[in-house]
Amino acid sequence: MTDKELAREIRKQRRLEKLGTDKPICGTCGEADYRTLERHHVAGRKHDPDTVFICANCHRKVTDDQKDHPAIGAKADAMLAAIGMFLLGLVDLLELVIDKLSAFGLALIERANVAGGEQAGQAFA
Repeated sequence: MTDKELAREIRKQRRLEKLGTDKPICGTCGEADYRTLERHHVAGRKHDPDTVFICANCHRKVTDDQKDHPAIGAKADAMLAAIGMFLLGLVDLLELVIDKLSAFGLALIERANVAGGEQAGQAFA
């Protein structure tokens, strides 16, 4: 193993140790490159410590979506607010998953049509 390869492997092992798993994967798009994965606070860092693995792209999207969540009043019940923020955070994640599932479904139908000799975009009878 060269010095460069050793340095790369050391960086990889440190990152995997920080992530807490040897096989991290983005929970929304399936990205598995450890260099792009991060922990996302589903309810927002202020409201709950629970995290999920997502890639940097998905993280930016759902973090931006969290900015549209309603404000919590100073006298609000903290537990109810945390649960509400967690549920809204799950919705943000699931919207990305739904988009990906829709794209996969359309791609599979397209491939099925091509494999069956149908023209792209042709409706089934």
